[in-house]
Amino acid sequence: MRIHHLNCGSLRKIPPHCGEHGTDAATGPLATVCHCLLIETESDGLILVDTGLGTADRRDPEGTLGADWVSYARPARDPEESALRQVVRLGHAPEDVRHIVLTHLHRDHTGGLPDFPHARVHVHPAEYRAVTDPADPHHRHSLDRFAPAHRAHGPLLTPAVADEGENARWFGFPGVARPRGLACELLLVPLPGHSAGHAGVAVRDAAGRWLLHAGDAYMYHGETERTPPLSHPAFVPIQDGAQTDAGTRVATRDRLRALRRDHGDRVTVFSAHDPWEFARLAEAPGPRSSCRTQSS
Repeated sequence: MRIHHLNCGSLRKIPPHCGEHGTDAATGPLATVCHCLLIETESDGLILVDTGLGTADRRDPEGTLGADWVSYARPARDPEESALRQVVRLGHAPEDVRHIVLTHLHRDHTGGLPDFPHARVHVHPAEYRAVTDPADPHHRHSLDRFAPAHRAHGPLLTPAVADEGENARWFGFPGVARPRGLACELLLVPLPGHSAGHAGVAVRDAAGRWLLHAGDAYMYHGETERTPPLSHPAFVPIQDGAQTDAGTRVATRDRLRALRRDHGDRVTVFSAHDPWEFARLAEAPGPRSSCRTQSS
């Protein structure tokens, strides 16, 4: 079993941070990424964590993503960046992707869903309620962010099952849920504030370390690697425009900074769009994933 880091959508370029404590001065502008994981397992086939932009998004970006979003985000139209093409290049068939686990349902994370219509799509129960229950206070906002083109095929959207007791906490984070029907030990860890049910996806690598895909809980590594946190000016308006609760999002970011500080020897945290984080992880030797079953 193996974990692959994939960029499934290059977006507008951003410059290295120019702040007093910036760490990226040696690089030029880099394209923002849509950082996804492909997990090869023996028991569950292929598991895709987030999907980035799909093949249809590259053929007709204005039609599937919206003209305003495309004008701002400037997505690359190279179909070879799609999760579908990358899965095939790795020697697999699209049908081998049996499960998709999403941090949340915003368009830059769901574009690949139509490319894997047979896959079970797992989200945190709070995110599921927000898009399926008209009585949920975040329902309209959540549906507006879940692009109609990405759900027109009727994805097999499935709420994860909330853990109970001690299992409901992961490094102190409460409300952990497990995708239904997976033998692989993979967790949805609530990281609220960006969307109604925004969650990180945690999985172990072969060395016993956790990888935590933190989605859009933060967007620049300086927010969790620096004290005080260092934001990137290119990401600030995106965070402010997308979040459902600013105070909660900031509190989540601060908890992630504490997690990195206190448990950095056991947990590797990364976000969905930071190109510097992606470069560090994608260029490292790919670890074999233990992806241990819940009974092990």
